[in-house]
Amino acid sequence: MGFWAWHRKQTESWQSRLALDNYQLLWVAFLKGLLLGVLLTLWLA
Repeated sequence: MGFWAWHRKQTESWQSRLALDNYQLLWVAFLKGLLLGVLLTLWLA
């Protein structure tokens, strides 16, 4: 199994565990990236 197949399987698994639709999953990914960006900026500053 390649990386992308594994990643798709993990994403679908978490999406079903948390009962999220695709739109909600996009928001989770956006907020996660925003939070990590803020933390990285604070750590580097």
